[in-house]
Amino acid sequence: MIATKKSAGRGRPRSFDPEAALATAQTLFQQHGYDGVGVAEIGKAMGITPPSFYNAFGSKAALFDAVLDRYTADFGNLVLAALDGEGDMAAAVERVLKGAARLYPGCDGIAGCLVIDGARGSQDPEARALTARRMAESHDVIAARIARELPDRADALAASVVIALKGMSSAARDGATMDELTAFADMAVAGFRAAVARK
Repeated sequence: MIATKKSAGRGRPRSFDPEAALATAQTLFQQHGYDGVGVAEIGKAMGITPPSFYNAFGSKAALFDAVLDRYTADFGNLVLAALDGEGDMAAAVERVLKGAARLYPGCDGIAGCLVIDGARGSQDPEARALTARRMAESHDVIAARIARELPDRADALAASVVIALKGMSSAARDGATMDELTAFADMAVAGFRAAVARK
């Protein structure tokens, strides 16, 4: 759990701001991945010592969990809004993929999706489990929207959307531009519509 009291922790500055600390950690995890940044580096960027880091966050994995909550609160709301918009399920999927095409391209050393790529290849099973849980939640949200129209195929179709998002995130980390990702989104949506049309 994140400590929010600003006066207490030994070695922690009185001006310690948990929200600013989470923003700093999110940037580091997005730039370097979970395994690519250590507690000492995170603490230094926050302006706190390692003991103060553990006092504030408990562990690196607990911090990552809180950062993922922060990240998904933003991107997750965009996905929910896209899925709840007007039109059929293909229109909803198109909004999700084109939203990703706008958000994933690199900016200031950050590209892709933190949930998809933050713990990719990590040696820490707890970190991998944290991202896997959120990916499963994303799948379930997309499947629930598709199930309004095709309940029997919702899981398989949602899986194809999640796979497309994973590919787009990876491509963005490799330098794909918004135009390139948007073009891919257009093709993915065309494929989705074709799959829906098949009996």
